[in-house]
Amino acid sequence: MELEVYKISGDKTAKTVTLSDDIFGITPNDHAIWLDVKLILANQRQGTSKAKERSEVSGSTRKIKRQKGTGTARSGDINSPVMRGGGRVFGPRPRDYEFKLNKKLRTLARKSALTYKAQENNIMILEDFRFEEAKTKNFTALLDSLKLSDRKTLFVMPDTDKNLVLSSRNLKKAKVMRAEMLNTYDILNANNLLIAESSVPIIEEILGK
Repeated sequence: MELEVYKISGDKTAKTVTLSDDIFGITPNDHAIWLDVKLILANQRQGTSKAKERSEVSGSTRKIKRQKGTGTARSGDINSPVMRGGGRVFGPRPRDYEFKLNKKLRTLARKSALTYKAQENNIMILEDFRFEEAKTKNFTALLDSLKLSDRKTLFVMPDTDKNLVLSSRNLKKAKVMRAEMLNTYDILNANNLLIAESSVPIIEEILGK
């Protein structure tokens, strides 16, 4: 696939970039995408939910009433789950939600996500640029010139540009990411991918191994 390279002003340059069909033109694997997104979201979970069970709630362990002869069900102490203020039955406990996937499967998932974006024509290649200062209005002007101000956009840069990151962090629909950190969830979560020209070889090198 061959794409034209744009300037940050929104004008086309005379250059083009050829995207590898082995990465941007494969047959997508939906199950691999589902597993990788599940992995990313699961690994972000804190797993700190905790409910007090019968042995942990505060209350007397005195038997409330005699075992027989009351005409009602037998009962123990007030910490019983059937009592108001008692412990919870099988409540959540702190746990680790992380799990692992094979490297080849995660690579396949990223390739599949990039292929979907390419098929939808939602990938744009930008000429390499730098912001001289960190100003949100500069980033907003960039989005306006590319007609992407109302769409969720992921910027893929070859390295960390502090001014670009600071300029975009107040915008809910924009995210800046290094090419080596590109993942399936962020690719699919964005409406459009803006890939810096120098980021393309990095992506193809990482996913082409």
